[in-house]
Amino acid sequence: MSQSAFETSNTVKINNHLGQLTLDEKISMLAGANTWETFPIDRLGIPSLKVTDGPNGARGEAFYDGTTAACFPACVSIAATFNRELAWQIGQALGEEAQTKGAYVLLGPTVCSHRSPLGGRNFEAFSEDPALSGILAAEYVKGLQSERVGATIKHFLGNEQDTRRFSVNETISERALREIYLRPFEIVVKTAKPWCLMTSYPKINGEHVDTSKEFLNDILRAQWGFDGLVMSDWGATTSTVDSIDAGLDLEMPGKTRWRAVKTVKKALEAGVLHESVIDDRARAVLQLLERTGKFSDRKEAVGEKAVNSPKHRKLIREAGAEGIVLLKNSNGVLPIDSAKCQKIALLGPLAKVAGAHGGGSASLNCHYKISPYEALNAELGDSVDLTYSKGTHIFRVYPDLQEGTIGLTGNPGYTAEYWKNEEFRGDPFCTQEFARGYFTTLMDAAVDGKKAVRFTTNFSPKKSGNHYLSYSTLGPSKLYINGALYREQIHPSKDSMSFLLGVQEEMRFQFLFDAGKSYAFQIDTLAPAEPNGELYLLDGQISAHLGFIEQEEMEADLLAEAVSLAQDADYAILFVGNDSQWETEGQDMDDMNLPADGSQNRLISAVAKVNSNTIVVNVTGVAVTTPWLSEVPALVQVWYAGQETGNSILDVLLGKVNPSGKLPISWPRRYEDTAVYGHFGMDSYDSRQVEYVEGVFVGYRHFDKQYGTDKEVLFPFGYGLSYTDFEISSPAVSGTIRNRLHDSALVTAQVGNIGAIAGAEVVQAYILPPRSGSAEHPIKGLVGFSKVFIQPGEKKSISIPITRDHAAYWDISTKKWVVDKGVYKIWLATSASVADKKCEIEIEVTEAFAFDP
Repeated sequence: MSQSAFETSNTVKINNHLGQLTLDEKISMLAGANTWETFPIDRLGIPSLKVTDGPNGARGEAFYDGTTAACFPACVSIAATFNRELAWQIGQALGEEAQTKGAYVLLGPTVCSHRSPLGGRNFEAFSEDPALSGILAAEYVKGLQSERVGATIKHFLGNEQDTRRFSVNETISERALREIYLRPFEIVVKTAKPWCLMTSYPKINGEHVDTSKEFLNDILRAQWGFDGLVMSDWGATTSTVDSIDAGLDLEMPGKTRWRAVKTVKKALEAGVLHESVIDDRARAVLQLLERTGKFSDRKEAVGEKAVNSPKHRKLIREAGAEGIVLLKNSNGVLPIDSAKCQKIALLGPLAKVAGAHGGGSASLNCHYKISPYEALNAELGDSVDLTYSKGTHIFRVYPDLQEGTIGLTGNPGYTAEYWKNEEFRGDPFCTQEFARGYFTTLMDAAVDGKKAVRFTTNFSPKKSGNHYLSYSTLGPSKLYINGALYREQIHPSKDSMSFLLGVQEEMRFQFLFDAGKSYAFQIDTLAPAEPNGELYLLDGQISAHLGFIEQEEMEADLLAEAVSLAQDADYAILFVGNDSQWETEGQDMDDMNLPADGSQNRLISAVAKVNSNTIVVNVTGVAVTTPWLSEVPALVQVWYAGQETGNSILDVLLGKVNPSGKLPISWPRRYEDTAVYGHFGMDSYDSRQVEYVEGVFVGYRHFDKQYGTDKEVLFPFGYGLSYTDFEISSPAVSGTIRNRLHDSALVTAQVGNIGAIAGAEVVQAYILPPRSGSAEHPIKGLVGFSKVFIQPGEKKSISIPITRDHAAYWDISTKKWVVDKGVYKIWLATSASVADKKCEIEIEVTEAFAFDP
């Protein structure tokens, strides 16, 4: 059967289902049945469809402690590979992973642009550059949907900051929208045809996206040809009539807030909605069911399974290593020749922590996580003396009290008992067990109607001491120890979202424990009486946290210990950065500094003073300040590399993998040097207004104008070192830029490996328009790239197409894309810096032209 005949057959099936639905049933399908599933129509055998977070792993239905899953590198790490094929492979593997959770739609990838290095969720998205984001996201989508698992590109639109994201209004120029923020979505829609798209929370120029006909109908569907389903982010639907009419097909999650059958029918009776629009929205849901096989071989619901695939483990390790960026390598200190060293000091707060993922929707319960210490100890422990010191604490919230706890049932952990009254009268209506000192009622239908929770455990410490405790609850609460009231939280938490993500403020105190004794902990907590956040889904929820650190661990002189070990080692490797408490959905960062309170910077400087072979391995999803850079010979940027992160780091440090990652972001020296300084995140916290003052000058487009000044970028976009050397030669161009949809010029070149070992180079093509560098136009923009793996002494050809889209800018007066007449320069480079330009060629456009979006 031809593709057109297949599509016609599916359309007939979908219309047949639609014709059998009653009006009430069609309306019911326009909102989720619950947190993760669409609404089924049992009468007609129309099943529900399950979706799952997220962009770097299929978590399943439990937000915490659910069925284990594979954790892949974050999208920023994928972007750093500049590898289309690898992005496809990761997408395909995620399609397989989603099926192990009984889900046939994955809520990813995230393709919003990195506007600021303070973005709490930057790690979850690809890049500051719309071309790089769009090209790699498109491959991810193609791979994912090859498994008949729908991709959900998100968050459409303007989800670049998490501060006040539920209420912020963002003022963005039409040109910046078209050239920067819409562009990655446009590339993915036109080249990969994703089955789903998710709308965002913020207002764009005064209007929510879910109610915008301009974004959902005119641009997305009419101009770009999107034919999939549009769903809301969880709780991001803002109206009944306007969202349905504008093109939002599915309100998530259920139960519905806006699309109750009675409410929608009243709108139909009043004439402000038409049944044909209801049909369009329901048709989109039915089409998604058809595309994902829910009307055929996937009709029955499938339970969640933990499938620890060797193939996926191998892919994650390789992808994590390929995304690592070598930023500095003075005197060839890397790779480490382990045969020539006797002692290596493994130092820093992330040496024994696997930075697999950031916080929020991208977090999951990994099958396992390999820390750098574990990986290096397994590889070198028998031949090299490995020493360890944490060096400093970077706790934002104390670790959960877990070891040594026993719940009311006698099982390890905690017991939570639920009441439907605030006085704890009568018997609890539900009892649950939790493994650690944290629980939440969010997304738990089993405890609907809860008003109060009693969270209890019996704790037996291993050591005596005046140990450190922390305690916090979402609503008012009392903490009892051995039956006596010990602390009370009178007021609700200030921000329910921060509590959900584990970054809340807490009471901290010490308590004298005797080893071997048992201590009864009890937290009685109520649901907040009033909303204490901006997301209605969190209203009335109940959560509690109990944290613990032993006195000896907290009060140890970790800095002195680390310096002593470094002084006696051949190499000192410092593992520093953020963890999922510091870099997370829901909160942007306060500054570009490593947490906490300068302690990691002090640690690096102190170690560098006593060891000339100090290697800094930074685990973040963003650029950070590096006041110690001149003091260390090597800096390695790891990102969040997935569950194999320790092995990926090992492969690069020991030279098993020649680093080939390139920065998908610009790395500023200071936050004050960025284009958004004063207009991002906390800067606009109180006003709930943020202006995108930089326009189209985002990332390297801004830093290009700072070249040669004290605001020049520290490491440019596209930058990354290798253990070998390359040359780019023989540039040529065939064809020219024409006003034809699929026509292109083709730039070619030769890339040679002139070093001693095999490696990979990324050739980046940038276009410089005739009016380059004017007040309105950036100096250049990335149009494409080619990554080649080359043996020593070998040469390979690369080719990069250049189309009218790459040369065009948005003209707000005509509402068209415009290509100016003149000579366009094409740089072939290994970063966005003029210092890394390797070749330059020219393309002439003899006549200006314009074309419709």
